Amino acid sequence: MSAGPQYDAVIVGSGPNGLSAAVELARHGYSVIVLEADAEIGGGARTRELTAPGLLHDVCSAVHPLGAASPFFRSLPLEQHGLTWLDPPVLAAHPLDNEPAVLLLTDVNETADQLGVDARGYVSLVGSLAVRWEGMATDVLGPMRRLPRHPTDLVRFGRIAARSAVWFAEQFKGSRARALVAGMCAHANVPLDRPFTAGVGLTLMLAGHDSGWPVARGGSGAITGALASYLRSIGGEIETSRHVASVADLPPARATLFATSAWEMAAVCGEQLSPRYRRGMRAFRRGPGVFKLDLALSGPIPWADPTCAGAGTVHVGGTLEETVASEQAVARAEAPDRPFVLVAQPGVADDTRAPEGQHVAWAYCHVPNGSTVDMAERIEAQIERFAPGFGRVIVARHTMSPAELEEYNASYAGGDISGGAMSPRQIVARPTRRFDPYRTSASDIYLCSSSTPPGPGVHGMCGFHAARSVLRNSLR
Repeated sequence: MSAGPQYDAVIVGSGPNGLSAAVELARHGYSVIVLEADAEIGGGARTRELTAPGLLHDVCSAVHPLGAASPFFRSLPLEQHGLTWLDPPVLAAHPLDNEPAVLLLTDVNETADQLGVDARGYVSLVGSLAVRWEGMATDVLGPMRRLPRHPTDLVRFGRIAARSAVWFAEQFKGSRARALVAGMCAHANVPLDRPFTAGVGLTLMLAGHDSGWPVARGGSGAITGALASYLRSIGGEIETSRHVASVADLPPARATLFATSAWEMAAVCGEQLSPRYRRGMRAFRRGPGVFKLDLALSGPIPWADPTCAGAGTVHVGGTLEETVASEQAVARAEAPDRPFVLVAQPGVADDTRAPEGQHVAWAYCHVPNGSTVDMAERIEAQIERFAPGFGRVIVARHTMSPAELEEYNASYAGGDISGGAMSPRQIVARPTRRFDPYRTSASDIYLCSSSTPPGPGVHGMCGFHAARSVLRNSLR
């Protein structure tokens, strides 16, 4: 890196955040190149034929409430580059034993109408924020240590978001609303009695009420495909099969951005980083892992409640208490017997995923980091609980254990797809306690992955905010 700069910026990693950082810099007129170790771009947004030819499975992310709601994605002409968002009839369903499933619908009032005694409370608590989501989305999906654009709305959001999921659920009297909240908040992948877990669920609910929980036509790879196409159209470069093991592998540049986990960046940069910053990286903890299951089906999942058949996402976990117990087991380093399972049915909205008469399903559950327990039977048993006969429509399976996820993408250390635990400390200081979380102790090295605010999700906001930091500090 001692020679004259060949590029204004080099980005390591071609996932949504890396490509977003590159786009933001390129559209300001700077020369950028994205280096990807794999032969294929995409990171956490790739689509492959995992079970059989013609069946398109999303390798990692599948449903994208924060993608459709992302202020950065909305500012780009991604539709002109092949991205089409498709909305399922039902955003998300949460089946329950011996009663109708509770549904998240785009309309706040229609969602509330299912909640009985909690209908008015839902409109008051969630609906009052949903109408303000578009204005405060940039504040919510950004670093905490900066002046918000809409401080009053953010304070109202924060009064709920900073609490635990259990507290949030207990603001409602009935089991239906409580179950709905639990399923939304369980996306945090930490115990639901921890602070800030309410914020994860509330964000997903508000995004849904604003812009839905869509899938990308043709698979999640269409998102990174569109970002890459737009980047190239404005002069950016992408090079695949380019592994970066040390700073010596980088072309000369004025700034280098890592769309990798914080640990990978620290390993590559080594003594380029200060001892204090390296200590902070060692203190940054991994989150739990996931066990993922992709299924080829001969027919749709036979849900006991047919309304679940129209849902792009199904939260399979039962009651609030059951979902809490599942996440607590993971925190105790135990593989839960009855795991909370996230199920995606992309074919509900997208008929390109499988030939006529065939179907695909995507599912995962949380497990301890590095777990070696095969969770396929437990995942299928939970789905069978709410969809009797489910096993009979399974034609083929493809599993990914935590170790296999890490082999697929080194950023998923131990199966952690979040870029680091979403604990209270690591939400407030992600990855370390710095006013600018994207800028490392080295003036020309930046981090732009989900190890930075706002954290996991296909939204590009980590990359966008990191790029803005580069523009302020290194490319002035």
